[in-house]
Amino acid sequence: MAEPIFNVPRSVVWASGLMAAVQFVRKLLPDELSLTVLLALAFIPARYDGAAPELPGGYLTAVTSFVTYMIVHGSWLHLIVNVAWMLAFGSAVARRIGDRRFWYFSILCGVAGALTHLAFHFGALIPVVGASAAISGQMAGALRFIFSAQRRQGEVGMDIENAPLWSLGRTLSDYRILFFLVFWVALNVYFGLSSVSVAGAEGNIAWEAHIGGFLCGLFTFGFFDKDRAAEPLPRLP
Repeated sequence: MAEPIFNVPRSVVWASGLMAAVQFVRKLLPDELSLTVLLALAFIPARYDGAAPELPGGYLTAVTSFVTYMIVHGSWLHLIVNVAWMLAFGSAVARRIGDRRFWYFSILCGVAGALTHLAFHFGALIPVVGASAAISGQMAGALRFIFSAQRRQGEVGMDIENAPLWSLGRTLSDYRILFFLVFWVALNVYFGLSSVSVAGAEGNIAWEAHIGGFLCGLFTFGFFDKDRAAEPLPRLP
């Protein structure tokens, strides 16, 4: 039986729905209250430099914002772009490792992205929002198996569930992946030099968070894909 073309895993649907719901509710709120909600959910490095009591949410958000910043976005366009990337890469990861591991893996990558941003911008007041760091980790995880997947005979789509998991060495030696990574890093750095308006506050394209999430996904995906052994590099003659 052929696999439906639009076969989006439940975890990806729920993640997209949650982010859309947060964006929708914020747009229904008065501007000032919407900004307060955004700042309470956003990751703000200044919280760890003594400003937590003065920011919405207080000390509690110094812990929760490592996760909550992923579900809030600066605009509908920001959200749509992230959902599109998650549909492309997150769906492949979720189908391979299952919904529960997908959630754990994505949250881990998002937290790693926040920590990376904090290391470069400790004390900064600029809020960081969006699921881009988690999705960057999903992209990295997908790169470790997507090019080894074979097309299902007589069916639509690739057999990503049974594709060999490439080792880190194999992944980083494939010219297609290297070309993609160079382009992706350059794009992140380019947009990282600019800033955007987030609900009336100055926001940031947090390229350091993207790269932190990506590296986390690249190096940890094998632990979530633990039911398969990594495919080693071929031996040279």
